[in-house]
Amino acid sequence: MKQVIVICGPTASGKTSLSIKLAKHYQLDVINGDSVQIFKGYNIGSAKIKDDDMQGITHHLINIKDANETYDVSKFQKDVRQLIHQQSTSMIVGGTGLYIKAALYDYHFYEESNNEIIDFPSEEMMIKTIYEADPNASFDHKNLKRVKRMYQKVMFGHKPSENIHKDKPLFDILTLYLDIPRDILKKRIIQRLEEQIDQGFIEEVQHLSKHGSVKDVIGYREIQAYLNQKMTLEEAKTQIVKKSMAFAKRQKTWFMNQMHPIIIDGLSKDILEKSIKEIDAWKK
Repeated sequence: MKQVIVICGPTASGKTSLSIKLAKHYQLDVINGDSVQIFKGYNIGSAKIKDDDMQGITHHLINIKDANETYDVSKFQKDVRQLIHQQSTSMIVGGTGLYIKAALYDYHFYEESNNEIIDFPSEEMMIKTIYEADPNASFDHKNLKRVKRMYQKVMFGHKPSENIHKDKPLFDILTLYLDIPRDILKKRIIQRLEEQIDQGFIEEVQHLSKHGSVKDVIGYREIQAYLNQKMTLEEAKTQIVKKSMAFAKRQKTWFMNQMHPIIIDGLSKDILEKSIKEIDAWKK
């Protein structure tokens, strides 16, 4: 069975630095596990690793799509699995939990065909139809695009809630979660945000907005609001920190419940040695 190491944790927890050291130690490539870093142009705000910082380590699934292209979890699943099958041990680094788990576990996705064009009734009728076909369906009623997606599934005989094997791993997986006390994490996020603004984060969002819509993700969303004069820069920065901290809390809960990682102290001076010890024990 193929082996996969997952390095996860909140933003500013040190995932990138640790992953480079582990990649060198075990002679591995790095597979990006951040859904935003897949897109070109989303560099500063996503804390995307720079070419010079890769130190010769091959990184996959970074900058593979133009900013205005689409790319979803099912495509990520296919791409990651293809990469995993090319080597005995792989390493995924990132914090997009659903993407990572979907790639490593027996997730199934309904695929639309270009020919599957249907007439959509009212939003209320679509929601009613979805629940009649699948009482266990779970989705955001206020997201019309999502409602239509779910409606389309049930119209072609699929139950959105059906994913009975989603907790069945397809590989031998070791997940390391870098944990940091929330007060220190907040200071790191504030410091990183100031550095990102100095590096041209605002200009990056301006450029992206000129060439299409800016993705609705933390940081980019708030800077876009500032550029649209819907809030001041200080308000935008406050919101970014607040949203980042809230996301980090949800992120940790998700990884704990879904992938049952080994917790690694992100502030430990011997974090590399501890990680290598865990990996070596797992590999044996």
